[in-house]
Amino acid sequence: MHVITDFDWNMKNSLLLVDDNEDNLASLKAGFMRSGYELLTALGGVEALAILRERDVDVIVTDLRMPDVDGMKLLESARERRTPPQVIVLTAYGTIESAVEAVQHGAFNYLTKPINLNELRLQAAKAMELQELKRENIALRREIDQKYGFEELTGQTREMMEMIERLRAIADTRATVLIEGESGTGKELVAKALHKNSSRAPKLFMPIHCAALSDTLIESELFGHEKGSFTGATGRRPGMFELADGGTVFLDEVGEIPLSTQVKLLRVLETREFLRVGGTESVRVDVRVLAATNRILSEEVDEGRFREDLFYRLSVVKVTIPPLRSRAADIPLLVEKLLREFSSEHRRESVILSKRTLNRLMQFPWPGNVRQLRNVIENLVLFSSGKEIEIEDLPPELLNQSNDSITVAVGQPLDQVERLIIEQTLISAKSNRTKAAELLGISRRTLLRKIKELGLEA
Repeated sequence: MHVITDFDWNMKNSLLLVDDNEDNLASLKAGFMRSGYELLTALGGVEALAILRERDVDVIVTDLRMPDVDGMKLLESARERRTPPQVIVLTAYGTIESAVEAVQHGAFNYLTKPINLNELRLQAAKAMELQELKRENIALRREIDQKYGFEELTGQTREMMEMIERLRAIADTRATVLIEGESGTGKELVAKALHKNSSRAPKLFMPIHCAALSDTLIESELFGHEKGSFTGATGRRPGMFELADGGTVFLDEVGEIPLSTQVKLLRVLETREFLRVGGTESVRVDVRVLAATNRILSEEVDEGRFREDLFYRLSVVKVTIPPLRSRAADIPLLVEKLLREFSSEHRRESVILSKRTLNRLMQFPWPGNVRQLRNVIENLVLFSSGKEIEIEDLPPELLNQSNDSITVAVGQPLDQVERLIIEQTLISAKSNRTKAAELLGISRRTLLRKIKELGLEA
């Protein structure tokens, strides 16, 4: 591999020349020595792929016919990159059809041999201009996203402002992020904001609700499966990681993933490779992983329900979303935004909350956090009969807060306290286990396990 180093390191434009013939490569190199580009050369496709694995380039000029990795394979590999370079293909007169095919598959242009260096330099300059334009558009989009990309995360309290600043610092990185917070705090909203404000934004954001998948189904959903790998597998099916290549995978309620699948998830985080269910061929992906949990994963590790090595892999960076009860000062902003949103969505006249009503919302502990607040505001918009919503219009659970209190004695065993709280929450939720899980800030699967452990099935 040859790299020319006599160039201005501040130049943004980089050119990679590829040919398996040393004399041809030397001629190409001589033709661009005074171009001002950052100039790199590769003797064949294998060397070119090695360079692309290490860094980005703006334009590639490559021979089409090479014995190891030909120009078409190099083009295919280049197009898979997060910031694809422009590719100019050089070909003999007898293989113009292949060169046209290369253009159809994304090449910038092709030139036939013998090469006119003036024409090649002109085409390379045009390709550089296009790449610069794309780079400027990406930079502009990032600037807009950095300015407006966190607008969905409403809040002016110190806790929220500090969290948003932390998100800005880590958004456009490859770091795996563990998002912690109670149920309903908006963990998926935070994950989407991280994706939106990264260079992965043009690619897919794939959310996976781990608690909603059975132990037998989750591995297939994550990694895909091959035909015949299990009953009903009538064909090959890509998983979420494969579909999100170049983008972001969001593992919601990651603590619900069974131990057998945790091992395979750890391998993906370490190697970026995995096997489809029933497969023997390794699949490599470029995916950023964001994970969320309402559990305390360190405690799950101590209890043997979560792998310690996976815990440390997931928590490279931790972001904790404060519960709504700890940032009551943000409730007026949230209410104002939600009133606008639901009035527009349901085509209702704009309404406002009386001062007494807003004060009651700010005093309420909100066990279901922002999700519960959204449901309450949507209900108020749908059934409001006037311009101003009075305190009497609030749902019963907000009017009778004292009825929800539970008294426990100092020194009372924790299992008894847990049983009492779960039992009273189930009664309050009228045995609706999904609603009870939301109120408790745990997943439905965790609640079902607790019900069984505590003998509360009835």
